Amino acid sequence: MTTKFQKAYFQIVLLIFLPVIISAQNSPEREAILSVERIWDRAAHNAFTSLINFNGTLYCAFREGNGHVSDFNGSIRVIASEDGQNWQSVAHLFEQGIDFRDPQLSITPDNKIMLNIGGSVYVAGKLTAMSPKVSFSNTAGKSFSKAQNITLDSAIKIGKDWLWKATWHKGKVYAGVYQPGKEKSVHLVVSEDGIDYKFITTFDVIEGNETTLRFTKNDEMIAVVRRGGKHNGAIGISAPPYKNWKWNALEQRLGGPDLILLENDVMLCATREYLPSKEQTIIAKVELNGKTTKLLTLPSAGDCSYPGFLMQDKTLLMSYYSTHEEKTAIYLAKIAYLPEIFEKK
Repeated sequence: MTTKFQKAYFQIVLLIFLPVIISAQNSPEREAILSVERIWDRAAHNAFTSLINFNGTLYCAFREGNGHVSDFNGSIRVIASEDGQNWQSVAHLFEQGIDFRDPQLSITPDNKIMLNIGGSVYVAGKLTAMSPKVSFSNTAGKSFSKAQNITLDSAIKIGKDWLWKATWHKGKVYAGVYQPGKEKSVHLVVSEDGIDYKFITTFDVIEGNETTLRFTKNDEMIAVVRRGGKHNGAIGISAPPYKNWKWNALEQRLGGPDLILLENDVMLCATREYLPSKEQTIIAKVELNGKTTKLLTLPSAGDCSYPGFLMQDKTLLMSYYSTHEEKTAIYLAKIAYLPEIFEKK
């Protein structure tokens, strides 16, 4: 029989730990993250994702290889799903002697999928060349062309060029091309066909590299730029013709950043978070003045990040890769867009 002492003890314990239990149950992650599913893990190392909705079907592209880098056998896999749970391979691109990396998906004005690929060449483990490539799907999205070389403006081409991500806007496609080893290393370029690119301007960002571009309702271009070393990322904005930019440093280091601009002007950036003891994948709210507010942490650890973003019916879909389970694999998170989380000041 329970004694009065035991009852009193239980009440005290409950008063102490109940707020902690409630807090854990009502954490932002628990409230917002609806599901996280592993959608691909067939290679030894599966990483660097991109995600689009093409004609009602989800497409996710990523790299398959033996490891993160210095790998001669990297190839690009494209998978598709009508429900976000059942996925099938629709393309596998590779080229002998070239490490295909960081695939990026977009949709062309003539309703095809454009797949941008970084092509790295290694000799004895040393990077000797980088050549951006592109592939296009048929109009049904069921097959992809052989990857071909992109032509860069001779004013900037040096042979170690990486067109990291492309974004279509009003019939033209824009991208940041970065060149390792240069102080101001990101060049903004534009193309009408996704193959031949012309130089616009060089970003005034020191040690910039992976760049994501997005457009506002007023045709302004916003750029989020990862920077080398332990530098925080940068965010910039420019009006057409996108030659003059205003820049601010973000309050966060970036790794493989993706950016989504929502209808209420909220900007969300998914990226790798660098903590003293670990790395993980997060979603943060970013502002043009550089303010960065961490909102959610996805199940992740180690070699991770490089997300792809989509918003569908108040649900945020996000692809990313992580090594928090037994191997480096591809994941799809479904996240409820809750204003109290994503719009907090």
